[in-house]
Order: sequence, then C-alpha cells, then structure tokens
Amino acid sequence: MSEIKKVVLAYSGGLDTSVIVKWLQEEYQCEVVTFTADIGQGEEVEPARAKAQAMGIEEIYIEDLREEFVAEYVYPMFRANTVYEGEYLLGTSIARPLIAKRLIEIARETGADAISHGATGKGNDQVRFELGAYALQPGIKVIAPWREWDLTSRDTLMKYAEDHNIPIEMKRGKKSPYSMDANLLHISYEGDILEDPWAEPEDDMWRWSVAPEQAPDTPRYIELDYKLGDIVAIDGQEMSPAQVLELLNKVGGENGIGRLDIVENRYVGMKARGCYETPGGTIMLKAHRAIESITLDREAAHLKDDLMPRYSRLIYNGYWWSPERLALQALIDETQKCVNGQVRLKLYRGNVTVVGRQSESDSLFDPEIATFEDDAGAYDQKDAEGFIKLNALRLRVAAKKNADSN
Repeated sequence: MSEIKKVVLAYSGGLDTSVIVKWLQEEYQCEVVTFTADIGQGEEVEPARAKAQAMGIEEIYIEDLREEFVAEYVYPMFRANTVYEGEYLLGTSIARPLIAKRLIEIARETGADAISHGATGKGNDQVRFELGAYALQPGIKVIAPWREWDLTSRDTLMKYAEDHNIPIEMKRGKKSPYSMDANLLHISYEGDILEDPWAEPEDDMWRWSVAPEQAPDTPRYIELDYKLGDIVAIDGQEMSPAQVLELLNKVGGENGIGRLDIVENRYVGMKARGCYETPGGTIMLKAHRAIESITLDREAAHLKDDLMPRYSRLIYNGYWWSPERLALQALIDETQKCVNGQVRLKLYRGNVTVVGRQSESDSLFDPEIATFEDDAGAYDQKDAEGFIKLNALRLRVAAKKNADSN
C-alpha cells in the first residue's frame, strides 16, 4: 500500500464515497484527488466541493460533461440502434467509459499512481470502470474499496463516518429505499422490493415520467431533423446533443414514455432485476430506425441488425475502448453518411408512433416503383417469376429428396 502516493477518486459526495476518502487516507496513507462529473444526474454537483474540502482534499475536479456525454457516447451508441437483451437501452453502461477516461486523464494531470471508485464487487460498474481504465493506461493501479474493506452495509458505513468525524448530510423527509443511478439518458432503480421479480414497482418510485394511464389524452407531435444519423433539431429548432436529450426526456416523460422493468444478465454472472426510465432514449431509438428505413440500403441495415447484439454486449460488459468496439463503430458511422432527413412522431400515453419520415437528399424510397398503381414500366412484374423459381430451387430439391426417401 505504501507505493500509492496519490489516487484519483470518482467522488459523488454521498455516504459511500465520503467514507472512501477517509479510508484511502488511512489505509493507503495517500493523497486523494476527487473527481465529480455532471452528466445530467439532476442533482447539484458543486456541493461536493465543500464536502471534499472539509475532508482535507486540496485537488478537486468538478466538471460539466453533459455535452460530451451525449455527443461522444450516447449519440454513437444510438447510431447502432443499440438494445441489450432486447429491451435495455444501456443508460448506466454508456456513462462509465466517459468517467473512466476522465479518471485516467486527471491521474496523468496530477501525477497520481492510482484511481478508485465506489462500485461494489457484485455489480457491472466495477468491470466497466476498470476495463476502461486499463485500456487507456495499462499500468494504472485501481483501488476498489468494496472488494477490500469489511464495511458491508449502510449501518457499518454510518458507524465508520461517525467514528472518523466524516460530515454526512442527513436529508430530511422520506429516503428512497432504492439504489438509483441517473444521467441524461436514464434513471435506474434497484433493491428493496425490486429484488423480488414478481413484485410490481410502487407507483411513487418513478421520478421522470407519469404513468401512461395518467398521461394527457391529447397526442403530442414532434419532428426530429437528422444529419449523419444524429438528431440536430426538434420542431425546426437547432439544438446541441444535450439539449436534444433534455427536451426529449421532458416531452417523453410527460406522455408516459420510457418505463422499463426487466431482469438482466450481469457480466459477473448473476441475474438482476432493475427498473429504468429512458423517455428520451425510447423516442430516439424509434425515430432513428424510422429515418434509416428510407435512407439505408437493405443489406447495410440488415448487417447493422446482425451486429447490434454483439455491439450492445460490448457496451454492457465494459468494452467501449476495445479494438472490436472501435472497429464496429467505424462501420456503423460509415453507414450513417446517408442518414439525413426528418421524422415525425406521435407521442401518446406511453407509445411512440412514427407517422412520417422523409429525406430530400438521401431517400431510397421510390414511389414510382413502390406504387400499386401504374408504374409506367419502372418494375416488370414478370421478372418475379424467375426470381422466385431460383430461390425456390433448393427447397424443391430438398422436398423431392424427402418424398423419394418416404
């Protein structure tokens, strides 16, 4: 432990990371640098500065990373129409590589020997943080207190804080029984009654959205403008990536969109039940597939669909900085050069319905060919006969063989 002179800690200012600061100082006899990121979690991050200062921290990093988070992580992920295990939009997973990157960058800036995080030994986040860190700086040392100390519950953490005079803000009012994680893409809920996969979530658990049955009875229409696969404007108003996601979260939540209740397979081997609210991401996924439906070549679209499950696993499991993810991203981004145009959506009581899509410059939809009316010779229907017979040849050969053997 004596070889660690300085460590950069991913610091929220809450109970866990406040205890970690003191624990690092005592167990490793090292200097601690704190790093607090604003990625749209909806809570003030600046109070973390005073808390860190009260614990004797001299180097304190507090950064607004919302635009970088959406532009460099969320948007690239949605170009691939990414969904893990058919449902999860990876709201927690996609935030971890950005935090890992900044931990490494700050370690370099401050001359730190190690980084530290507050992820537990049962979850995916420890894997994501550390795989990212090692990919960016192979020789970095990682300290994961939850895998080392004997503090195993909130009560033991509180006792440690009391014994070491660690200032812990005791919020008044009812404390949420759930373990929650939030950023601009989503908010997640785990623990308490959710540990029983048969138990329905309580109505007052949800924070970002109204229940679909309580949503307005009037549909909300929105139009999204796409350029190179990314949303650049809503209802004709140009917006930055973070502004886009903020607005989609707002209108989606108001219309009961984006709630999810799943049991997922964690990379560490266990099944875990979680609930998520991803209103903006739910809208983005539907809209992106709609604009691709008229601008993307059939086989390019199908290739993306084939690759997406693997791409989603790479993100979920923490391999954002891996060679294979970077290679897949290059392929995905190449397909997005023609994904330009507009999508019109109807939001109504938990549903996102595509009601229009167009692209003046890149549409592959030809009404003269697709029409049920006279196509003026654009498509010779007689050609379909030979096409069908050629594709049926192997089926006919197999059927004949089976008939002869019987």
